[in-house]
Amino acid sequence: MKTAPARHRVCPVEYSGYLEGRLRSWIHNPDKILAPYVKEGMRALDVGCGPGFFTLPMARMVGGRGCVVACDLQVGMLKRIAGKMDGSALQERVILHQCGETSLNLAGSFDFAMAFYVVHELPDQRAFFDELAGLMAPGGKFLMVEPPIHVSRKEFALSLDTATRSGFSILDRPRFFLGMGAVLETDVSE
Repeated sequence: MKTAPARHRVCPVEYSGYLEGRLRSWIHNPDKILAPYVKEGMRALDVGCGPGFFTLPMARMVGGRGCVVACDLQVGMLKRIAGKMDGSALQERVILHQCGETSLNLAGSFDFAMAFYVVHELPDQRAFFDELAGLMAPGGKFLMVEPPIHVSRKEFALSLDTATRSGFSILDRPRFFLGMGAVLETDVSE
């Protein structure tokens, strides 16, 4: 059986424990990473949400008037999030959504979106950025972070170039331990 290259291989549900935990919280503290971008009342999108490492902190930040769409290809990841939220107020703020292999299959408008260690897994980045740009509210922010173990600086630059051709502009290049990041913005005047 032929194995897909790492840049297009989706992290399996059985490895989802590696995507969270105390060490990960120390390395990629969700509250610190999200605080500059996520505000109360926002509609936010977590693309490739996995087991909800960023989804649940994001849901606390948007508050009762906000909403987070946790989007993942794998139902098992969405079930992990559902189990963590069971019986909590976060259930009312988080919409679990299974996307397709080639489309997010979403409608609506988002103030903030993020894809943390996800874009390199996508088979068609241009289609993804085109679709995402169409989902963003005017002036919406998109945080993209990629792992240097799977993505070279040149590949990251190519992803950013693809995003700008889809209508995003680069707003900031925040630094991340074990990650290359960029904050992209959609046109404010739309």
